[in-house]
Amino acid sequence: MNIRDLVIKTRTYRRFDESYKIEYKTLEQLINLARLSASGANRQPLKYLLFNSPEDCARIFPFIAWAGYLTEWAGPESGERPSAYIIIIGDITISASFGVDHGIAAQSIMLGATEAGIGGCIIQSIKHSELRQELKLPHQYEILLVLALGKPVEDVIIEEIKNGDVKYWRDKEKRHHVPKRSVDELILKL
Repeated sequence: MNIRDLVIKTRTYRRFDESYKIEYKTLEQLINLARLSASGANRQPLKYLLFNSPEDCARIFPFIAWAGYLTEWAGPESGERPSAYIIIIGDITISASFGVDHGIAAQSIMLGATEAGIGGCIIQSIKHSELRQELKLPHQYEILLVLALGKPVEDVIIEEIKNGDVKYWRDKEKRHHVPKRSVDELILKL
């Protein structure tokens, strides 16, 4: 798959086949992609927590929020929840700030997930203190992002923005529509 097709196929999925097992080895391979990615000043301050058991996934699920624009939707129902999570952590003993490292790492992981036949959602809407307490995370670590992973059971359709509205939405068939700005709108000509 060429890079363009890989990027187009790497969408944000929020509904999964919860019974699909993601092997721990697959999660390790995704972390290796993050490890090989760029890091500001090559400090490499990121660490990762990997979870793929139903019990661990059930522990993490209550501490994240899903799809802010879909106000009537509380998130995936039982049976459609992620079957794995990667939590990206910043180690403050290595660096006091993490720049964009976690965004770069998250995108590398998601591209690798797509190539591996799975999908996911990068989540920053996290109940940080509650999740920290649940995981008994030492204070030297800061929770930056939660990546929810699984076998997608939804279609995501990219559309052109209409009337300036960037809000994603779902149709009656539960297909997820995501408006995107045109290339002409993104390129400034000064």
